Amino acid sequence: MGESEQFRANWHPVVPVRFGAGRLAELADVCRELGIEHPLLITDSGLGNSAIVAQALAINGSGGIDTGLFAGVRSNPVSRNVEDGVAAYRDGRHDGVIVFGGGSALDAGKCVALMALQQRPLWDFIWGRPKLAGKVKAAPIIAIPTTAGTGSEMDGGAIITNESTKVKEIIAHGAMRPRVVIGDPELTIGLPRNLTAWTGMDALSHSLEAYCVPDYDPMADGMALEGMRLVAEWLPIAVADGKNLEARAQMLAAAMMGAAAFRKGLGAMHALSHPIGAMYDTHHGLTNAVLMPYVLKFNESELQAKMARLAHFLELENPSFDAVLEWVLQLRRQLDIPHTLRDLKIPSNEAEIVATKAAADACASTNPVPAGKAEMLQIFTSAFEGAD
Repeated sequence: MGESEQFRANWHPVVPVRFGAGRLAELADVCRELGIEHPLLITDSGLGNSAIVAQALAINGSGGIDTGLFAGVRSNPVSRNVEDGVAAYRDGRHDGVIVFGGGSALDAGKCVALMALQQRPLWDFIWGRPKLAGKVKAAPIIAIPTTAGTGSEMDGGAIITNESTKVKEIIAHGAMRPRVVIGDPELTIGLPRNLTAWTGMDALSHSLEAYCVPDYDPMADGMALEGMRLVAEWLPIAVADGKNLEARAQMLAAAMMGAAAFRKGLGAMHALSHPIGAMYDTHHGLTNAVLMPYVLKFNESELQAKMARLAHFLELENPSFDAVLEWVLQLRRQLDIPHTLRDLKIPSNEAEIVATKAAADACASTNPVPAGKAEMLQIFTSAFEGAD
């Protein structure tokens, strides 16, 4: 690469965010500003009957916004969830989508907003495929996260499992980007300790892997660094005291920053986590947390300088790759994260299938060290056995 090409890159802005405690109260106003009169609120089955969903529906009702509810999204969303949501959207003659919940609900809901206005299959929108001819439209989207993890509210991408192939596909299009995000940390207060830890580690995985991607994007790197600093300071507090509103707010910000940063790409951590989640229905953030130190160690040869800068930024002793690795291991112990894939009850007899799918995953292409099937199998084996 020539010197003039080294600093040439495409950058993409993030979405408008209304951030702060109590800002869910602005939902009806946001609907009106976007010209939405009859939205469909999409959430997962666990939140369908929750107090916070009822609160959102009541706010819109009081504001004269007639709102439907679809709560048919599972924890690892599949294409059938999207199809059912599209049917609900069309049957109810809705004119906008409110995606409400964790990453699963947000991902599925964004796909519903896209596919409600399409006649082509969902898989035509897999990331990396040739762009479709003509202008693609989606229903306007308002995103309201209730976890601080995936940051799905910040971009036009989604992870959906193809039920026929058991492959997690990355669905992406600019039309899926939310028009407005309402980031209200009060909505995350009820999240249990373990889910707070797992989603928080997911936020860390996004910033960490994005920072490690070798592409030149200093704005993304800056957000990734600050996102990791926020996680280091505030995730243990959020886990220890689930009602600490400042910790919840800082973690919500960290999750958004991680998602804004990973426009650079991700790496082997996510490339492996996607097939593991699709095949064994594991929690995405927890799976990333288990894989994290093993992927870092695999990439060590390309990360010495970057990890030294990160360690210095996090004010770790003896700033170095080893300092960051030890910090990750200590944080996992503090949050009761299992040490191996074996601890997640992942079988080893399908390791080659996982490795094959991981090598084909879009995230593999931006791993700092080239990782094909053999390398993915090496990482999987280390993470299964707990090798140093």
